[in-house]
This record gives sequence, structure tokens and C-alpha cells, in this order.
Amino acid sequence: MENQTQTQGSAMIKWICLTIIALAVITSGTILYTNSKKESVVINNNQPTNNQPSGPVKVSVDDDAVLGDSNAPLTMIEFSDYECPFCKRHFTDVYPKIKKDYIETGKLKLVYRDFIAVPRHNPLATFEAMAAQCAKDQTGDGAYYKFHDQIFTKTTSNGNGLDQSELPIIAKNIGLNVGTFVQCLDSNKFKDEVEKDIAYGSTLGINGTPSFFVGKSSNDGVIMGTSIVGAQSYSAFKIIIDQLLTK
Repeated sequence: MENQTQTQGSAMIKWICLTIIALAVITSGTILYTNSKKESVVINNNQPTNNQPSGPVKVSVDDDAVLGDSNAPLTMIEFSDYECPFCKRHFTDVYPKIKKDYIETGKLKLVYRDFIAVPRHNPLATFEAMAAQCAKDQTGDGAYYKFHDQIFTKTTSNGNGLDQSELPIIAKNIGLNVGTFVQCLDSNKFKDEVEKDIAYGSTLGINGTPSFFVGKSSNDGVIMGTSIVGAQSYSAFKIIIDQLLTK
């Protein structure tokens, strides 16, 4: 009787152990699946991960278009993708407030640099980036940002948000010579410029868009920038900008 009880007890212990192991495997599998799904969402939407630089980082404005007073005490360098939904969200929800409170008041100037990290955003994102550069080439930085605004306003993002045939229409609407614009775009004149921005952004550790660096303006066009990663709220930008303005 005692041996039978011991045998039953051993069997029960084995059953409990196997149950615990099975639950652990199931739970582990669920965690791995969940993490994998989260990572997939991050990569597919081009939202930066936490591996990006935390700042301050030495960042160059290069020869890219400037919005705002050239003598503004602060510079914000944005690495962005015209077909990134998070970049469009920033443009819609946050950019107007930054422009009103800091750029138009002469406290901050913006430099937009291209960073296209998601393959499905191409070729449209590259054409849009080149188109904005063609606008700048024709009449300067003001035309660049007019084109920039029109792209983000019209696109629905993710690589199919704006028909490429609409780019010359935008050029016409902002007063460019359409023939000169089309010739510039068709020649891929600024393809190397776009690719240079992407390569440079990668050396900074950028892995998604939008990514920003804010720092004191300098005569050599290189700032020590505090990074702001992702489509953050206006308050996240305000805190950093206001802190830098008081230094």
C-alpha cells in the first residue's frame, strides 16, 4: 500500500513538473512571438528604435535647405522620409507649432535631410526627395519648403501615397518652371545627394524616421545636437529647445 502511494506520489510530481515545463514553453513562445510582432511593426512603419543616438552628437547641416533665420541661435536637423507615416504625423501635428513658436520668431532654423530606410517607400520617396531638391535648385530654399509642405500634405504615405505624375503639378502650383523641373527630375540630378544624406544618417546611428538633432548654431554648420527620436509630442521638442535657449 505504501509502495503504491509512493508510486502515485511520484507520478503526480512528474505530471506537475511536465505541466510547468509545458506552460513555460508556451509562455516563452508567446513572448517571443509578441516581441517579434512588435519588432516587425516598428521596422515596417519606419519608426526609430531605442538603439539610436541619445546625444549630444556632432551633426552637419551639409548644404541642405534651411527654413528660418540663418542667424537663429538654434538649429534643428531633421532626418525624414516623405513616405513615412510617422513623418507625416510630425508634419501635421507638431511641425506647425514648432514653426510658429520657434522658427518664425527667429529662435530656431530647420534643416531637412533625407533618410529613406524602408524599401517599400521607394521609388516614390526618392523621387519626392529629388523633386524637392529640384525645386530648391530652381529658386532656392523657400521653394524647397513649399514643395516639402505640399508633398506631406498630399501624400497618404507608405510608398503609394502620391502619384508621381502629381510632382510636376506641385511644381506648377508653387510657381516653378515646369519644363526645367521635369528635366531636372528625369535626369536624376539629385539622386546622389539623396543617397549621401542616407549614408550620412546611417553613420550617426539613425535607424528610422523621423529623427531630429537640436543644438546651438555654429559658423561651420556643425552642431552638437541633442537627439529627439520618433514622432514625439510638441512638448518633447519644447522642453529641449527651451533648455538650449537658456544656455
